[in-house]
Order: sequence, then C-alpha cells, then structure tokens
Amino acid sequence: MKTYSKILYWIPRILCIVAILFVSMFASDAFSPHNTIWQNIVSLFMHLLPSFILIVALVIAWKWELVGGIIVTIMGLAFGTWVFLLNLKRIHSVGKSLGLAAMICLPFVISGILFIVNHYSKKRNQTVFNE
Repeated sequence: MKTYSKILYWIPRILCIVAILFVSMFASDAFSPHNTIWQNIVSLFMHLLPSFILIVALVIAWKWELVGGIIVTIMGLAFGTWVFLLNLKRIHSVGKSLGLAAMICLPFVISGILFIVNHYSKKRNQTVFNE
C-alpha cells in the first residue's frame, strides 16, 4: 500500500514537469537573427510565459493538491481549447487540431486529475488510520 501511495504521489508531479518542459521547447522559435539581443530576450520571455504560469500552478499543486489539481486541470482544458481553435484556423482540419491539442494539453489534465485523486486518497487513508 505504501508503494502505491508513493507512485500516486510522484506520477502527477513528474508528468507535469515533463509536460512543462515539452511546452517550453516551443519557445526555441523565438530567436531570430534579424532581431537584436534584447528583442530576442523579450520574445523568449513571451514564448515562455505559459511555462512560467504552469510552473506556478505546479508549485501550488505540490503544496495544496486539491486546489492545485483543480487549477492544473482547468488550465489544461482552457489551454487545450485555445490550442485547438488556433490550429483549426491554421490547418482547417478538426482531427489534426484535436490531436495537437490533446498531445500538448492532455498531460496537464491527467496530471491535475491525479493530484486530486492523490489528495482524496491521502484523506481516505488518514481517516482509516484514525478510526
């Protein structure tokens, strides 16, 4: 039972970290040889802004699993909707747009749900041990 608790504790955290790193990879297109160094830095910061917001959500989820899990799940769903609509305008294919949105945002939704599940799992185990 203790191994299950450790796995349920670490899986959402690791999944969220890997997903943030994946989203951060897309910031590499911020650099342009035609821009000055300061323009490139500002552009990089703007491209990494979603990653910074997701890091804040992860920190909240790490400290308060229920609240953070809800925040991460909602952010994943909202970001997924935005990514879907953005890609639908660009490539005019519902299937491809849905696939891209799921690939980018589904890890955050799953991670948020696992944070919530872990919160209630710990709460249930505490009540069992207290009885």
